[in-house]
Amino acid sequence: MAGPVPATPSIPLPRQPVVPDAPAADGPGADVGPDAGARHWYESELGWPTVPGRPLRLVTGVRFDVLEVPAEAGAQALRHLAPGSPVILRGDRMELLVAPGGAEELPGLLEWLEWGPVSLDLRALGPGGTLEAPAPAGPAWAASGRAASAQGAAVWLRPPGPGREDVEASLPAMPGMPGTTAAPAVGREGSAPDLVRLVDTVAAHCHRVRLRRGCAGRPADRRDQPLAFS
Repeated sequence: MAGPVPATPSIPLPRQPVVPDAPAADGPGADVGPDAGARHWYESELGWPTVPGRPLRLVTGVRFDVLEVPAEAGAQALRHLAPGSPVILRGDRMELLVAPGGAEELPGLLEWLEWGPVSLDLRALGPGGTLEAPAPAGPAWAASGRAASAQGAAVWLRPPGPGREDVEASLPAMPGMPGTTAAPAVGREGSAPDLVRLVDTVAAHCHRVRLRRGCAGRPADRRDQPLAFS
């Protein structure tokens, strides 16, 4: 029989990233809209491609993939991430950025870890997907970041930066995955954690969230399918 379900973990306060000023707009095609500074930061400082138009959206599967989980489950996984691993808080959901290829690896990892038959409120975003970008500054930070997230706005729980190479080196990855600097040792400070350990932790706590909600008489899942890939 399963043991007692752990109490809901606390979620740290979101942190506002340090965003340098965007250069002055120049030319007829220059972006001068309200998202111009954020778009410049994501594209030029971090090298993350964006989608034209509003709201500002990031392209997944190029510089990073995403694991989206209940915030309760994500909070338990934070200790397995490197200090610079970017994490987004969006209402009651948490989005963990992982190295490109992580979304493709997820189904096989879940099967290997014997989580395949279990219904999990876990979603992966990879190639062909987009993600609404957290505002690095502006209206979402007029109040506290926690209040903005509670209203459904995306905020950086752990912001990326400042250096592009440091951000990419912090993304959880399979040891030896091409294009990554993940170290085989898991949890070693200053290195990206092993994606296997992260997925196992997230899956276990997604399952515990379901049990807790079931005991409280709440719907276990917001989705009909255990996994959704974009």
